[in-house]
Amino acid sequence: MSDSSYEEGRPSERAAPQPKETAITEERSSGAARPNAGPIAREKSGPVGNFLHATEIDQRLLGMVGALVLIWLGFHFYGEFANGFGAFLTSRNLWNLTVQTASIGVMATGMVLVIVTRHIDLSVGSMLGLCAMVMGLMQARWLPELVGLGWGGTWIVAIMAGLLAGALVGALHGFLIAYGQIPSFIVTLGGLLVWRGVAYLMARGETISPLDPTFNLLGGGPYGSIGSFWSWALGIVACLAIGWALYNGRNQRKRFGFPTRPVWAEIFVGALGCLLVIGFVMIVNAYGWPRGIVRQYAASEGIEVPEGGIFISHGFAIPVLILIAVGLFMTFLTTRTRFGRYVFAIGGNPEAAELAGINVRFMTVKIFALMGTLAGIAAVISSARLNSATNSLGTLDELYVIASAVIGGTSLAGGIGTIYGAIIGALLMQSLQTGMVLIGFDSAVQQIVVGGVLVLAVFLDTIYRRRAK
Repeated sequence: MSDSSYEEGRPSERAAPQPKETAITEERSSGAARPNAGPIAREKSGPVGNFLHATEIDQRLLGMVGALVLIWLGFHFYGEFANGFGAFLTSRNLWNLTVQTASIGVMATGMVLVIVTRHIDLSVGSMLGLCAMVMGLMQARWLPELVGLGWGGTWIVAIMAGLLAGALVGALHGFLIAYGQIPSFIVTLGGLLVWRGVAYLMARGETISPLDPTFNLLGGGPYGSIGSFWSWALGIVACLAIGWALYNGRNQRKRFGFPTRPVWAEIFVGALGCLLVIGFVMIVNAYGWPRGIVRQYAASEGIEVPEGGIFISHGFAIPVLILIAVGLFMTFLTTRTRFGRYVFAIGGNPEAAELAGINVRFMTVKIFALMGTLAGIAAVISSARLNSATNSLGTLDELYVIASAVIGGTSLAGGIGTIYGAIIGALLMQSLQTGMVLIGFDSAVQQIVVGGVLVLAVFLDTIYRRRAK
């Protein structure tokens, strides 16, 4: 399915009506259900096409997942062939992979909206570094001088300051683009240089460390995870939510007269979603704390450690939960709100959207302010994970964020993009990077591969749209 809700339709199509032939072409390419598709059309599509038609599974999503699985298997078996053991498909590596994906994934969800509206943001890495520096100085210098070191709310004020800084910087970019009529490429390219320099001047290039202990939990690690019990509880809640979403969606379709999926397709989609959730929970719970940390924890809690040791599961890391929360919020924002419909309407046809009464300029400011806020959230994850704020934090992140959005199906021509696609794209990019590190590829080779993957993704997107037309 597309990221837009089925019953509301694509926002861009609602705001800017398209010719009948174009609408039919897009409908076929997206795999959406067509009420007028007769038996002959379904027979021509074959059993696979009928299955995808019935379940409404996005073909692009299948392609991304297939590429991700191939990358995982390739790196794992290459490690077995070269080193005698595969280190990629292990609970430890997969757990770390999800944590490393979190900050890029959070920013990629915002980059989807930026690119959908036919803009670009090259400054997200520098904004991340600036926000991290603001939060680091707030915790290590500014607030301790005002309230002392023992105040427990330091980390909360620091996070609020970092998010505010990101939102203001993003809003400034949006204002210059919308009201100053300066191309987004130039504005954000300037921001890439300016905000990196500002972050350097704020601390004269020094590394700000250590940070608040509670703040550090947001970066993951043994103490920055929720453990086995709460991970299973969260997994059960997620499965119940999937079932409720399918049930509610089916009722909504009946209510508004839209075609519904067959019952077996609903059951299949729900079962598949629950299996993925349960598998994810089993993976994160299979990764235990390091023995040294277990001994420290047992000593502090007065627990006697047996000869075989104690297994304490990590469970879901807090950065991963932040990414999931951001993904759900952004999905709701883009598919269930007027703001989201306006975003896709602007991306589909900016002139028609403005003629329809949408304040395109103010929407641009809000989109870039949201992008800055998400960069602030990513700065929380990155700086908490490192327990420090450095001037180089977030360097080249803008390239990985843009690549994640494009690989995830966001069109550089505007108007098309999905939140879940961007997150999967971020996971794919991080998988490539992690796999090459495990194999021992040189950093120069890593950059070549990442650049080649980005160009290939755009090339495939161009071919896809050419065939759709």
